[in-house]
Amino acid sequence: MRLASYNIRKAVGTDRRRDPHRVIEVINGLDADVVVLQEADRRLGPRPTALPRRMISDQTDYVPADVGQSAVSLGYHGNAVLVRRGHEVTGVSRFDLPGLEPRGAVAVEIDGALTIAGVHLGLMRRHRHVQMRALRGLLEPTPGPTIILGDFNEWSRTAGMEEFSYAFRLHAPGASYPTMRPTGHLDRIAHSHDVRLLDAGVHDSRLARVASDHLPIWAEFDLSPRADAADAAHG
Repeated sequence: MRLASYNIRKAVGTDRRRDPHRVIEVINGLDADVVVLQEADRRLGPRPTALPRRMISDQTDYVPADVGQSAVSLGYHGNAVLVRRGHEVTGVSRFDLPGLEPRGAVAVEIDGALTIAGVHLGLMRRHRHVQMRALRGLLEPTPGPTIILGDFNEWSRTAGMEEFSYAFRLHAPGASYPTMRPTGHLDRIAHSHDVRLLDAGVHDSRLARVASDHLPIWAEFDLSPRADAADAAHG
């Protein structure tokens, strides 16, 4: 299964123009089964979506999971999930995360077999640690494979992810922020030990460099029951 994560910055590009059409085109170019979005909604009032639902329906092969925090929102605390038609959403959860600034996460069960969580963690490491610890506890009872994708807001390549490292395997596909000169590996993946990461990368295109201040990341997973055993065999 191919998954992707994309902080769309409320569809405001590096040219300071709000243009959801560009974001939609980048999303289509990811060719993912599931796309997790951050900053999918505007911040003020009822938090209306930055990506019109009609546009998603007309211009993509995706259906938004029902995680919106209001009638006009696409996501919860800006976290949204787009699922390619043909896959079934069999469960939805929304979580509030602790910290000084309001943060949340969403989790969507796909085809009754895989849980995909989307997150956008806080700007301060001590808050991120508390948020990861809370999310780990919330997802721990989830049966079967679990994959977390999102904007982890962690600049360090060697520190800051300790709260996830015991329960998940961690991967930073590459520098994804800021788009014009990517240096920060802020967008990352954490996955349970019963799935195998096959490949991952950063989607870097001319359009992606202007559509948002983050480049999308993608990852391909082997979800077969033998994935964990294969990893163990390879040491």
